[in-house]
Amino acid sequence: MTKIKKRSETLNSYTTKIKTGLGNLYLTVSELDGKPFEVFAIIGKSGASITAKTEAIGRLISLALRSGIHVKEIVEQLKGIGGEHPIFQEGGLVLSIPDAISRVLEKKYLEK
Repeated sequence: MTKIKKRSETLNSYTTKIKTGLGNLYLTVSELDGKPFEVFAIIGKSGASITAKTEAIGRLISLALRSGIHVKEIVEQLKGIGGEHPIFQEGGLVLSIPDAISRVLEKKYLEK
């Protein structure tokens, strides 16, 4: 049985804004001991369905991180997922919301 780490009342975090084909994605990553611990994903100017799906992705990533899944595994699962509205931005083509999340996590935690 996997043990899920409890959240402290206060955690340090950072927020990154990244453009997607469905609007700006604001990704807040909270850290525990310098490692990602939870993710809050909010998409601007999208319909309720896209907003709900984006929030769900963030919650599932958080559950995975709190369960001990390494960020590399999460990035590998999300990276390259295509969507209906890919968009070019600094750093290349962003294929979808999951792809955008993988880019932020990869840049911060895997490109060292």
